Amino acid sequence: MSNSCCTSDGSCHTSAEVKTTYKVDGVGSAHCQGIVAKAVGGLDEITAVDVEIGTGLVTVTTATTPDEALDALIAKTVDEAGYDFAGRVPA
Repeated sequence: MSNSCCTSDGSCHTSAEVKTTYKVDGVGSAHCQGIVAKAVGGLDEITAVDVEIGTGLVTVTTATTPDEALDALIAKTVDEAGYDFAGRVPA
């Protein structure tokens, strides 16, 4: 068996982390920061979240590269939390 991240039973243990940044309008205080962080951080696909006050930049950490479905889920979650999702920030 080659030396890889997979075990002999076929399960894989990876520590891959992908960071993606989104823009959310209306994050002007620590209160807003907490609401957005809690909402987005509660999604199953998100392993970590960082929300910047003032800029509204929300950086999420996921195990795989986010797709359009996750982008849409984050947008819906942000909207339901009462903020305006402005989209993904180009890397």
